[in-house]
Amino acid sequence: MNQASNMLLEVKGLSQTYALPRSNWFAPKPTLQALQQIHFELAPGKSLGIVGESGSGKSTLARLIMALEKPTEGRVIFKGQDLNRLNPDQLREIRPEFQMVFQDPYSALDPRQTVLKIVSEPIQNKTQSEMKELAVSALMEVGLLASDLDKYPHEFSGGQRQRIAIARALITRPSLIVADEPLSALDVSVQAQVLNLMMDLQDKHGLSYVLVSHDLAVVNLMCDDVMVLQEGCMVEYGSSDEIFKNPKHPCTQNLLSAIPG
Repeated sequence: MNQASNMLLEVKGLSQTYALPRSNWFAPKPTLQALQQIHFELAPGKSLGIVGESGSGKSTLARLIMALEKPTEGRVIFKGQDLNRLNPDQLREIRPEFQMVFQDPYSALDPRQTVLKIVSEPIQNKTQSEMKELAVSALMEVGLLASDLDKYPHEFSGGQRQRIAIARALITRPSLIVADEPLSALDVSVQAQVLNLMMDLQDKHGLSYVLVSHDLAVVNLMCDDVMVLQEGCMVEYGSSDEIFKNPKHPCTQNLLSAIPG
């Protein structure tokens, strides 16, 4: 356990291999190397953008950081604790401190539940009235109304649904939010609003973000550091300034050349 580090998140030698179905009964089991030897650190209040082409391992990395999967190799250390060495109760206890916002605000919210139920889901050990109070506060922070608590997801636009998802992530006052393509399902006009909201919340609460995105313009605006993945390998890593002004790897150069204007 790394007590001396002042880093919020440390990822060390992270690799993930998946077994694939055999082509026939006697063939060796094929595997897919989704991630290979990923290393990075994230300081409190800072943001890391993870970019790469489709299938480069970005979402796998997000799931491993969130301890939704166990890695084949390597460690995810959050606030000095190796998440994969914690038992389920210990993990449940620390989980409120790191939350996730998913890509699709349509499928991420249970259509059968009210906004109150959705937003207060991550909270533990609170009375009904305390949960409602926290949910109202979280909703208002993301620009929604207290009266929205009794509504259902289908009554909201895509941008509003993503605000609800962000309110759910915020309600536990986490130190870290992992956002997996949080803008890609939204209209361009709404993307800017949600992006500004995320940046305002970071300033207000000192949040750290790990932002998975294919949109380098968004990453440049929001992130201090950038990691470029290609076929599960980290091919470039550095400050946003360095990466955007002087991209060294062909993959990074290709991604940058695809930005309009």
